[in-house]
Amino acid sequence: MRILISNDDGYFAPGLACLAKHLSAIAEVTVVAPERDRSGASNSLTLNRPLNLRRAASGFHYVDGTPTDCVHLAVTGMLDVQPDIIVSGINAGANMGDDTIYSGTVAAATEGFLLGVPAIAISMSKFDPEHFDTAGKVAVELVQRFMQEARPHPWLLNVNVPDIPYEQLQGMEVTRLGKRHKAEPVVKASNPHGQPIYWIGPAGKAQDAGEGTDFNAINNNRVSITPLQIDLTQYSQLDAVRTWMGASA
Repeated sequence: MRILISNDDGYFAPGLACLAKHLSAIAEVTVVAPERDRSGASNSLTLNRPLNLRRAASGFHYVDGTPTDCVHLAVTGMLDVQPDIIVSGINAGANMGDDTIYSGTVAAATEGFLLGVPAIAISMSKFDPEHFDTAGKVAVELVQRFMQEARPHPWLLNVNVPDIPYEQLQGMEVTRLGKRHKAEPVVKASNPHGQPIYWIGPAGKAQDAGEGTDFNAINNNRVSITPLQIDLTQYSQLDAVRTWMGASA
């Protein structure tokens, strides 16, 4: 089995090294990751300049672009054979609820999915995790499940792992995305010239964290596994918009 690994924290991130170590024990692994931290890059592609691909002493390849660039470049040009699965992570920090819209970790997996490759995005529940190995073992389990029973159509799975020792996990749960309150206000400051600058504020606290959500699973020390889709159509509003358009014509 061939696995393409990427992330959004950069090719030097400890979570990436942990993921590569664990998955290399069961498959042929290629790592293509951004040259620097690109957290929050979402699904952006670099279209206004060429991309540079280099190889680090670790054997990891890195690209001066976004997580989406990395996967797109690897699948459509760098690799001679399409990977069997793409795994993105291990991210330092959760990607639950609304986070998935902004996440570069999820975006790397999404690009693989859009290119017809099954993909998993895997993240730790805390921004300063101590137990990357827990997520590494979870990644191995999920990939092994895929090896035993490949699906006829690619899946895109968003996985969040509690930052606890593996032995303390309370199992895995298939979940839906929860929802956060709106983001906290921007933080205003001044640069050395006295001009105003702004830091994006923290994400909002969990608003919908009830049973069945990714937030609830993490709160109960369970691995959250959420299948994602790309179709953004709001089907329940199609008729309402048709009526509105007819009324305004």
